[in-house]
Amino acid sequence: MPAVTGKFAAASLALALFAATTSIASAQKKYDTGATDTEIKIGNIMPYSGPASAYGIIGRTEAAYFKKINDEGGINGRKINFISYDDAYSPPKTVEQARKLVESDEVLFIFNSLGTPPNSAIHKYMNTKKVPQLFVATGATKWNDPQNFPWTMGWQPNYQSETQIYAKWLLKNKPDAKIAVLYQNDDYGKDYLKGLKDGLGAKASSMIVAEESYETSEPTIDSHIVRLKSTGADVFMNITTPKFAAQAIKKNAEIGWKPLHFLNNVSASVGSVMKPAGFENGQDIISADYLKDVSDPEWKNDAGMKEFLAFMDKYFPDGDKLDKGTIVGFAVAQTLVHVLKNCGDDLTRENIMKQAASMKDYRTEALLPGIKINTGPNDFAPISQLQLEKFKGERWELFGDVISADAGG
Repeated sequence: MPAVTGKFAAASLALALFAATTSIASAQKKYDTGATDTEIKIGNIMPYSGPASAYGIIGRTEAAYFKKINDEGGINGRKINFISYDDAYSPPKTVEQARKLVESDEVLFIFNSLGTPPNSAIHKYMNTKKVPQLFVATGATKWNDPQNFPWTMGWQPNYQSETQIYAKWLLKNKPDAKIAVLYQNDDYGKDYLKGLKDGLGAKASSMIVAEESYETSEPTIDSHIVRLKSTGADVFMNITTPKFAAQAIKKNAEIGWKPLHFLNNVSASVGSVMKPAGFENGQDIISADYLKDVSDPEWKNDAGMKEFLAFMDKYFPDGDKLDKGTIVGFAVAQTLVHVLKNCGDDLTRENIMKQAASMKDYRTEALLPGIKINTGPNDFAPISQLQLEKFKGERWELFGDVISADAGG
């Protein structure tokens, strides 16, 4: 009898230890809506149609990258369920899609949704719902405002910093410039314009001789280009999305206007802008970048570029490697995977934002050398460095040093 009692006691102890261990393991796992032991549900909104449809390739690249991650076993054993909807770059449609993702699909967060006007339309909604609006695909300065919008974070360098860099270059190298500006008439275009004026400082009013805005509903910006040429400006600040950027480059060549031409980074794509505009028409255009360019032979034997090309060949063979959208999608998806891995088994929305705001000198090797991702509780601007580049032949050539330029949030 004592032997039986001993066995029973041992079994009871083993059962108790197992229960305790299971309880501790369960306690260590924390989930919010959209996360389970097997899945991480991520929402995304892209302009797969409409005036900014050239950017849709970013979402398709991200979908391909997450398939790669799932094929490799997922993140800490969990597969990514990536749900991406089209909003045609229309803010009312963005609101509709965001509500669907949060309230019907019940995603854990919305990742890298594109465009300043679309993201502005859901900015307050996401923060009221306390659902991360993470690594938005827009460089508007307002995404870096953790005090007022703690659930929204940018990723790419902000627009004001970029045009401040152009302004400083002009003040140093062409202080007598007469600048004509073409910009999209929304928060995206106005943010770039503000950075330019802030960078020029007191000289802004004398150096900027013309400002023309266009609507995304316009079929062509040809008439704006003609008017800007008539001002006698010798510098053209081209603040446009890809469709209109290509039009502007073509029209400049057609009417024989040859100013010093600056093109914003978000349209400095060889595949979707420079090639359609005609390489011969884009010579010597200046832009700025933070990512490696697949067309640049400098990266031929680069490990990061080889990784990107191998990914494209296997998971997105139909994607245009020359389109900057593919390497953008690749790099931002890598950054998200880094954050989610660091979350471990605490897949709460609060911890996702905490980990996103705790990156120290993180690098995806798609970034240019010397550029690192850093965030903090009061710094929601992951990338704040750029390098100037000039278009030569059929590719961009980097020049100068990597420049840090943070504009306030």
